[in-house]
Amino acid sequence: MGSCFSSESRSPFPTSSSDVRKRKNSKKRQGSQGSSFEHWKGEPLHRIPGRMFMNGSSQAASLFTQQGKKGTNQDAMIVWENFCSRKDTIFCGVFDGHGPFGHMVAKKVRDSLPLKLSATWELNASGEEVLKEISFNAAESMNSEEATFASADEESRASVDAEETEKYPEIFQTLKESFLKAFSVMDRELKMHPSIDCFCSGTTAVTLVKQGRDLVIGNVGDSRAVLGMRDKDDSLVAVQLTVDLKPSLPAEAERIRKCKGRVFALQDEPEVARVWLPNYDSPGLAMARAFGDFCLKDFGLISVPEISYRRLSEKDEFIVLATDGIWDVLSNKEVVDIIGTAPRRSWAARTLVEAAVRAWKYKYPTSKVDDCAVVCLFLDSDSQKLLCSASRINSKSEESSVVEDGTSVLERSGTCRASNEQVSASEEKEIDAFAESEREWSALEGVSRVNTLLNLPRFVPTATAKADDDHGTSIRRRK
Repeated sequence: MGSCFSSESRSPFPTSSSDVRKRKNSKKRQGSQGSSFEHWKGEPLHRIPGRMFMNGSSQAASLFTQQGKKGTNQDAMIVWENFCSRKDTIFCGVFDGHGPFGHMVAKKVRDSLPLKLSATWELNASGEEVLKEISFNAAESMNSEEATFASADEESRASVDAEETEKYPEIFQTLKESFLKAFSVMDRELKMHPSIDCFCSGTTAVTLVKQGRDLVIGNVGDSRAVLGMRDKDDSLVAVQLTVDLKPSLPAEAERIRKCKGRVFALQDEPEVARVWLPNYDSPGLAMARAFGDFCLKDFGLISVPEISYRRLSEKDEFIVLATDGIWDVLSNKEVVDIIGTAPRRSWAARTLVEAAVRAWKYKYPTSKVDDCAVVCLFLDSDSQKLLCSASRINSKSEESSVVEDGTSVLERSGTCRASNEQVSASEEKEIDAFAESEREWSALEGVSRVNTLLNLPRFVPTATAKADDDHGTSIRRRK
């Protein structure tokens, strides 16, 4: 997975000696909250300490993504510790791209959105006058539909704003405004991007900022966040933190239809509601909110995130962010149980992905496995009570995974093996077996369960459906 750079980081590498001097001088300001965005905006993203976006783990989180059987892996993920140069703050997100250029959109949002959120958060904290100017400029840049949706969204919550001010801490109000602005700016940047065609391509985004015990989530699309917590009996309970924003939701469907978009499911997948253009049987998007997909932005699709807040307690142990490749085959409870019985924290995300792949093959043997991406954030990185299935770990492997200071070492993955790392005989055997199973499965023929279609599939004409089929044929001819 390569790194994409946002407009804030136009020059990822220094082009002159003066640039080098500026970067050296900027490092002196690293510890300052107010200068974190200015400090990092000229740096290559992969050099930012604490920022992880590939398979691996840290003491606080575990990340893993695996390509499905549909082609290019369109999922992306990120964990950014010490976010905004705050030691107790972490940003996490997973992004599920769709459409011909969905993989590019997902990675672009992964790389750009955290920077925009960081910038708007710092500006929101800097003063009310700056906020008014940003709001004015953002409103000018929005098209009429975006402005209508944003206005409607704010109006619907205006009655509870006063209530929220008393009920929630100040950080929620600040981050809520920051999320809304960052998502809006991100979507406008995608629309103007010179090299990524976002007309029929886009991505979901489920993101969170955790500062101390305060958790704020911004969600667009049908990726999901689930909390694993302990109940009174000390057993793991799953708490869903986000709503899958699909066209099947009454409120989402009503907004789309008011904007002349159509919502209906295909005959061979009646459980999947999709969004269609008013007069064309395309694109068939399986979500009601997304970045990109500008062919539908005038017909009810929006990129306004749903913002939620939670005050974490001592019983809350971990949060799982994952794309729908996980949730399509595993329940919330199954997911938290898998994480809770993983052999080590550093293996948690990979263990979940492998379980989902097995579930895909069992539940949908004629379908191609979807891409999967998982971020597992541990809320108490010092606790040893979680993931302690010692019976599944031999002492030798346990010793090899910890360095002298007790810090967990990044687990091996296909993207991060050290050049001098040797593969043991048992590991080599396991890898060969896994590769063989993958080859066998990839040879199977199946039907892709996709998030977006370009045209309705042709059905065998019947006496009652022939007219509709002829209509669809004429549409494709015009296109």
